[in-house]
Amino acid sequence: VQLVESGGGWVQPGGSLRLSCAASGFTFSSYTMNWYRQAPGKERELVARITSAFGRTDYADSVKGRFTIFRDNGKNTVYLQMNSLKPEDTAVYYCNTWVSYAYWGQGTQVTVSS
Repeated sequence: VQLVESGGGWVQPGGSLRLSCAASGFTFSSYTMNWYRQAPGKERELVARITSAFGRTDYADSVKGRFTIFRDNGKNTVYLQMNSLKPEDTAVYYCNTWVSYAYWGQGTQVTVSS
């Protein structure tokens, strides 16, 4: 199983970024995919998840209405569209799935500041 994130960077408050996570080594369409984040000095937290069947989504309260998770099973990729970004969204963002064990990507840094 391999998960590779991309799309992070620096953005001003109110801006947008789209993160991507390219997955391989498992039947992507059959598994729930998650985005987590970890800010300096804080615990890793679940930001959003999307299920395999029906693509049901769930979000942390702090990002509802601003972030959208979606997947392209044909490309084995899950995305996190982040709009109206705030400084408190600054963190390393990780892609995650459970395929017998928890698998994580290497993370991508998102920095929101003026």
